[in-house]
This record gives sequence, structure tokens and C-alpha cells, in this order.
Amino acid sequence: MQLIEIDKFRYRKHLRIVFAAIAIALAIIAIGSSTLIIHFFSTPDVDHFWHNLTGVVIAAIVVALILNKLRSHPFMFEVVYVWELKQQLNRIHRKMKNIEKKIDNNDHDAMVIMNYMYKGSKQLYQLDDNTITMSTLNSKIKALDKRMEDAGMDTSTDSYTPGMLERF
Repeated sequence: MQLIEIDKFRYRKHLRIVFAAIAIALAIIAIGSSTLIIHFFSTPDVDHFWHNLTGVVIAAIVVALILNKLRSHPFMFEVVYVWELKQQLNRIHRKMKNIEKKIDNNDHDAMVIMNYMYKGSKQLYQLDDNTITMSTLNSKIKALDKRMEDAGMDTSTDSYTPGMLERF
């Protein structure tokens, strides 16, 4: 997955709309399906916890299926990109200890992965207006960029591939 520039305002607008639609759909489908389940499979004098839970599960499945179908729609581009970027950064984070050990030995793949991690994190921080740790992240990026340049490596994130993580 390559890092691409996206419009922050469009992303945030679409994210709000998607989350609002998810919340509304979950509520409507859960209430509707649990009401139907209670009506057809229950009596008024019993506890309806399991019927309501079944309605919530049905709603979650329906919304997940709809989101999966709409994933490729142009409206969802920025939202899906950020979701996938977060997943990729989480995969890297889970292997961070091993990657950091290899960076100390100037391992090419480890530096490429960490470069992607830092620059992807920076993009996420900027999209979410999370500026609290930005100065620390920027100093890490500078240090890694210098280390990569000293090793004769390109500091762009274009050479990163998810398969690189398999070594760590």
C-alpha cells in the first residue's frame, strides 16, 4: 500500500457521513429485526434479551455486508484509504521490536518499513489533527531520513511493500 495525499476536509466530511449512516443503520436494523423476531418467535411475558441481541447481530452483519459492497464507491475512497492505512500501521506496530533491532544494524527492509511507519503515522496525525506528538515524530523522521541517506537509500515510501513484514 502506497501513501497518497488525500484532501483532509473531504476525508473528514465523508467519515462523519459514513459513521452517521452506520449508526443510523445499526439502530434501525437492530430495532426492526429484534421487533420482528420478538413478534414471530416470542411471547410478551418472557425476557427478550437474546431476541434483542440477535437483532443487534443481524444489524452488524447487514451493515458489514453493505460497507463491504460500497468499499469501492468513489465516495468511500478516502475513508477506506485511511482504514487500510491504519491496518497496515498496526501490522507494522505488532512487529516493531524486531524491526527496531534490525534498524540498529542498518537493515535495508527495516529502515524502509520504519520510514513508511513514520510517514504514514504523520499523515494520520495530520488528518486527525493529532498534533500532540508531532514534534517527536518529526524528529524521528529526520533521524531516520539521515540514517537512510547515509546508507545511500531513497527516503520515499514507494519501495515499501506489505510482504517486507514477513521477515520480522
